[in-house]
Amino acid sequence: MMARYNMWQNESLVAACDRLDAAARQRDRGAFFGSIAGTLSHLLWADDLWMARLDGGPAPEGGIAESPRLHSDWTAYKAARAAADRRILNWADRLVPEALEGVLSWHSGAQGREVTRPRALCVAHFFNHQTHHRGQVHAMLTALGIVWGDTDLVFMPEETGT
Repeated sequence: MMARYNMWQNESLVAACDRLDAAARQRDRGAFFGSIAGTLSHLLWADDLWMARLDGGPAPEGGIAESPRLHSDWTAYKAARAAADRRILNWADRLVPEALEGVLSWHSGAQGREVTRPRALCVAHFFNHQTHHRGQVHAMLTALGIVWGDTDLVFMPEETGT
């Protein structure tokens, strides 16, 4: 369900951001990652990083500091975002309850140390992190007068991700 929600919201968000020119997407708006584009780039980087931890696939280049600048080309970003959302959905579709048991260990660049947490908590964090940063972009778009539709989970179209 959360992978489907992620896909739905990212598709809606990209469509809303398509209404802006490159300069508007890149303008520093005082958010933690500066601009709309920087925030979206960080979010894609983080999604790729968490998926590498969860599915063992490739991890993205760079760290948190570089993440806002990793996806500066809008067309390439959109393709990478769609591919990441398919990866997330495919992983979630294969997930069995037992896969959420145990712990996940990784080196946290943000903490500068090894971290071990319950796997289920890491998955919850993964989806919560997405919602957090999409909310920041939503606020920036709202300030620009851009309305981009429903964000409530209960209004997600049934066909999303099928």
